[in-house]
Amino acid sequence: MTTFLQSLPITGVSVALLGAALAVALPCSGSATGVGTVGRAGAGVLSVDPGKFSRVLIMQILPGTQGLYGLVIWFFALTKLGFFSGQMAAITMTEGLKFFGACMPVAIGGLIFGIIQGRICAGGLSLVAKKPNDLSRSIILAIMMEFYAILALLASFLMLNSFQF
Repeated sequence: MTTFLQSLPITGVSVALLGAALAVALPCSGSATGVGTVGRAGAGVLSVDPGKFSRVLIMQILPGTQGLYGLVIWFFALTKLGFFSGQMAAITMTEGLKFFGACMPVAIGGLIFGIIQGRICAGGLSLVAKKPNDLSRSIILAIMMEFYAILALLASFLMLNSFQF
C-alpha cells in the first residue's frame, strides 16, 4: 500500500487545487440542497396561493448565496495559483496543505450554512403563507445565518490573500 501511495503524483499544487475544488463544490452542494428544501416548501405555499410567488422566490434565493461565495474563493484561489495565466506556482507540500486549509472555512461552512439556511427559509415560508406581510421577518431570520457564511468567506479570503508565490 505504501508503494502505491508513493507512486501517486501528489504535489503541493495538487493539494492546493483540491482545496480550491472543494471550496466551490461543497458550498454549491449546500446551496443546492437549501434551495431545493425551500423549493419544496414553496410549492406547497404556491399550491394554496399562486399570488405569493415573488415572496417564495425571494426566500428560495437566499440559500443560494453560499454557492456564490464558494465560487468567489475558487476563482481567487486559482488566480493566486496562477492557473488562469498558465504560470502555475511551484509550491511545496507544506504550502499546498496551508492553501488547502485556507479554502476549508468557505468549503465546510458553505456546505453546512446552505443546508441550514434552506431549512430556515422553508420555515419562514410557513410564516409568509399565513401572514404575507411578514416576509421581512422571515428574511431577517435567514440573514442571521448569512452572517456566518460571510465570516467563512472572509476567513478564506484573508488566509488566501496572505500567500505570496
